[in-house]
Amino acid sequence: MKWKGLHVWLVIVSVILVLSACNSDDQASEEDENSDGSTNMSVFIAEIGGEVDLETNSFTKFAEEEFGINFEFQTTGIDSSAAKEKRQISLASGDYPDVFFLIDWVDQFAPSEVLKYGKQGALIPLNDLIEEHAPNLSEVLEERDDFRKIVTAPDGNIYGIPGLEECFHCTWPNKLWLNTDWQTELGLELPSTHEELRELLTAFKEQDPNGNGEQDEIPLSGSVASPNHSIIPILMNGFVYDDAQTRLIVNDGEVSFAANTDEWREGLQYIHSLYEDGLIDPGAFTQNRDAFIQLGNNADALILGAAAAQHPWEFIDNENNYAFDAIEPLQGPNHQYATYNYPVTNGATFAITNKASEEAQIKAIKLLDYMFTIDGMIRSHIGGVEGEDWVPAEEGDVALNDEVEPNIKLLHPEDLTTTNNNWSAAAQYYQPREFRDGQVQAEDIYTDEGSERRLQEATYLYEGKEPEEKFPFWAAWYPEEVQDEYSTLETNILDNVEQSSVQFITGELSLEDDWDDYVAGLESLGVDRYVEISQDAYDNYLE
Repeated sequence: MKWKGLHVWLVIVSVILVLSACNSDDQASEEDENSDGSTNMSVFIAEIGGEVDLETNSFTKFAEEEFGINFEFQTTGIDSSAAKEKRQISLASGDYPDVFFLIDWVDQFAPSEVLKYGKQGALIPLNDLIEEHAPNLSEVLEERDDFRKIVTAPDGNIYGIPGLEECFHCTWPNKLWLNTDWQTELGLELPSTHEELRELLTAFKEQDPNGNGEQDEIPLSGSVASPNHSIIPILMNGFVYDDAQTRLIVNDGEVSFAANTDEWREGLQYIHSLYEDGLIDPGAFTQNRDAFIQLGNNADALILGAAAAQHPWEFIDNENNYAFDAIEPLQGPNHQYATYNYPVTNGATFAITNKASEEAQIKAIKLLDYMFTIDGMIRSHIGGVEGEDWVPAEEGDVALNDEVEPNIKLLHPEDLTTTNNNWSAAAQYYQPREFRDGQVQAEDIYTDEGSERRLQEATYLYEGKEPEEKFPFWAAWYPEEVQDEYSTLETNILDNVEQSSVQFITGELSLEDDWDDYVAGLESLGVDRYVEISQDAYDNYLE
């Protein structure tokens, strides 16, 4: 009876959504114009926190005056699950706003949602609005082919826009951070190969580099909190490319699966040998981020020798943080690859619904278009008040990329909500790499003020070491008719790979006795069909 009741409820919700979309012309109010010429616009947006008050915010006031808008905010907190639930309920009930301004890491529309609500009519196509009223965004889409593919659904429509945040250090997120204080103390060279890494980790384990007279050192660790914290891609990339997401590889245009190859098996054998020698922390396969940081912050003595993470603050946030430096990808027997991840993913953080009047649609797209300029990005995302949010570069300042001209210095780089002058993450739409590279940073990378330069320099070690052909999971669209099938295949196959890889590494499964059963298990889960659907997505991406 419970399942029957749930089924009935889902049918009712679907009918409500379809009816609300079908009645969109009646619901797009023509009474949104005020006597002063401004247009009422309801906006779903997160309460950013800090000093930001959307009602009194200086960017809100600027946007209202500049574009003739009277905002009516429908706010949510920045708790991801709660924000997504509130957004989904609003759409299912038909009580949704004119415009969505979402945060990518909080409640961004997934690609499947973009297609679903676009097909149903709740999210309107933006193609004509962009062409007619958004010259800056049009130029970005023309110049950045990947971004254009990311925003364009399989039917050719653009139903929403994600932010173009070209975070350089996020583009190669899987890095190995080494305790170079220990390495120097022991008089050893930085490792460049897998066997040299083994020698160094063995020294960390056996030679008491923290000097407390105990063998309490943990040579290498990670966590399950994020694919960026996994030790597997970092070590596997010398054997076969591991994108840490799909486990797909591409050669001469042909998509295949990496995690059932002889090279993957060879990589697991190496990682298993490190584990057998006590060089890998068992917690790397079970612990969350809090436990990972607790390990790095160990109160009695620094006990961590190396860690997998995008940046060191993910595993240690006390004064010992500066003991760690990234090392370049290891040269393995087959490759010296680095995991690549374009830092923009398809989906949408901006969308206009069928509730918006024609005037509201035009003003909303013009507002977004302004955000796709440097001035608009600074005003909306960083804060528009010189001296409070930023200052211009001065003579002697050095840019993050020291080969480019410096532009501005952020006064609150770690927390943009320190002033009430921006929409912070809710307006994170346009930070091209050329702008980020020009931001002023302190030259001492072992200070809080030089932290972004530290990440920049670490990433130079990884830049360009990815394969020429990669499966573009960040821009891959899957047609509606295969979405459910693909989602099931992806979940079952990748969960199996992750669990089995850990079992092979820890010795719970044998690479000699159990490998064939593992491969057969992947076949029974539909790995060939998973590759087939992915091949179609890749071919469509190339068009």
